[in-house]
Amino acid sequence: MLMPKRVKRRRQMRGRMKGKAMRGNTVAYGEFGLMATEPGWITSNQIEAARVAMTRYIRRGGQVWVDIFPHKPVTQRPAGTRMGSGKGAPEYWVAVVKPGRVMFEIAGIDESIAREALRLAANKLPIKCKFVKAEDANGAEGGEQ
Repeated sequence: MLMPKRVKRRRQMRGRMKGKAMRGNTVAYGEFGLMATEPGWITSNQIEAARVAMTRYIRRGGQVWVDIFPHKPVTQRPAGTRMGSGKGAPEYWVAVVKPGRVMFEIAGIDESIAREALRLAANKLPIKCKFVKAEDANGAEGGEQ
């Protein structure tokens, strides 16, 4: 399960997911990517489930990159406790994902296999996603100046 090694503060506010992703919105490493089309929190378990689904499908060919990391702790109070007495303990970790964020990337396999592998990964996630190629997500061919 992905989580930070250490953090400055144990508990965080929930925040809000306004606007589109300004960073991480291009296919940086691979040839194909899975892009978020709506905002949401993705837990470390969901990231791992998507990664396992992709790697199982492509078997030994290709390479997979996970471009999101769960930095935000989500706290929960124990069931059946009364109101008050502070905030709950961190239960799990989430990655905050905005629309346009490329979450997973694949390279070294043909497009039909990549499309199916990323579809299986998208089914494990709680948000809508779309398949993108490197040239589509980067705007221009290659995307580097």
